[in-house]
Amino acid sequence: MLPRSARLTSPEDFARTTKSGFRVTSKSLVGYLYSTHSSNDPLCGLIISKTVAGSVGRHKLARQIRHGLINYLNEIPTGSLVVIRALPNVSKKDTQADLKKVITGLIEKAMATT
Repeated sequence: MLPRSARLTSPEDFARTTKSGFRVTSKSLVGYLYSTHSSNDPLCGLIISKTVAGSVGRHKLARQIRHGLINYLNEIPTGSLVVIRALPNVSKKDTQADLKKVITGLIEKAMATT
């Protein structure tokens, strides 16, 4: 599970990341990365709307994504804010593959600009 210290919780940070950050899209996920240029550990947040699934389905998907994000925490640049948005056509089977595609794309974009 993603540790609480690595979770993005501030509405202002969510807004800043989704409006000003890099964006990478897969068929079922959209990832945003905003670099704060600080030395803090990266923070990750999720956006899963009611159009994705019912309550149980959304929470199951959130657990799957959070569990997958653990594998990439060390690769995400320090001081980064990451938001993963689930699209309504999300497939439960391909979640980890889409997450890998989105995260690696965000890391590549972040490294290309530094």
